[in-house]
Amino acid sequence: MKNRKRALVLVGTAAALAATLIAAAPAPAAPTASAAPAASAAPTAPKLASVHGGGTVAYPYAPKEHVIRFTVDADAAPWSRPFPARGGEQGMPVDARGKVTVYHSKPEENFTAVAEAEVDCLVTGGRTATVTAVVTSSNVGWEGKRIGISVQDGERGAPDRVGFSWGIANVDVQPDGSVSEPRVGTCMAPAPFTEVTKGGFKVAPAPLAPRPKQ
Repeated sequence: MKNRKRALVLVGTAAALAATLIAAAPAPAAPTASAAPAASAAPTAPKLASVHGGGTVAYPYAPKEHVIRFTVDADAAPWSRPFPARGGEQGMPVDARGKVTVYHSKPEENFTAVAEAEVDCLVTGGRTATVTAVVTSSNVGWEGKRIGISVQDGERGAPDRVGFSWGIANVDVQPDGSVSEPRVGTCMAPAPFTEVTKGGFKVAPAPLAPRPKQ
């Protein structure tokens, strides 16, 4: 009981001391009439999509000794490619820039087919991206041809995947039975149908960019 009484006395003494200090303290300065408003934060730039990486793929319709490899370095550049058509004065939200390279090694011919292409379109959905590019140089006569590449960035240990617009897709059968290969449109590619066996890709997704103000 004695200890409890002493504790209560100490608490009472502390309270009295605090009251004395408050009474003796100078009054706080009055706030100025017009305080300067805090500077507003600068608007953040919109997030842009990208695909970067390179990988060798498993393609079941080529001999096992063949090596097929893709490298993709694509960055979104929305509304940067105007085209001469109504509504195309500002380009498209999926405009992009970068480079795609395709290699196909054929040991039995002692030859490697190579095509380099300039990226013109990129669109993403989650961890999947579709890229198209127009071939600027090749040793197989592909100059001027647009190619489509799809890339899936694997997750939870799943392999990355790639699809491409030739080999199993993009065939047009005419009424007379003749077959042709139509031109690939911008951002057009099949689903990523084959696995990456070596290397990998990083897909950075982003929503479509808003239309620029007039």
